[in-house]
Amino acid sequence: MPKLFSSRHIIKVLEENGFEFIRQRGSHREYRKQNKTEVSTVIIPADRKEIPTGTFKSILRQSELKKEDFD
Repeated sequence: MPKLFSSRHIIKVLEENGFEFIRQRGSHREYRKQNKTEVSTVIIPADRKEIPTGTFKSILRQSELKKEDFD
C-alpha cells in the first residue's frame, strides 16, 4: 500500500518549493507559483490526515513536482 501524506506535509513541501498561499474557499486552499513564463496553481484539501492517492497524483501533476520531493 502506498504511503499517504497529510495535507500539512504537502503544504510544507509546496511552500519550500516556492508556492505561496493565495486563498481558501471552504475546506480547500489554493497555492500558486509564478515562473517567468507560466503560473502553476495547486488546490489542496485542508486539514486532512491522509490525502487519497488519486488526489495526491493530481497535486503532483498540478505542481509539476515529483513524488520524491515529498519523501
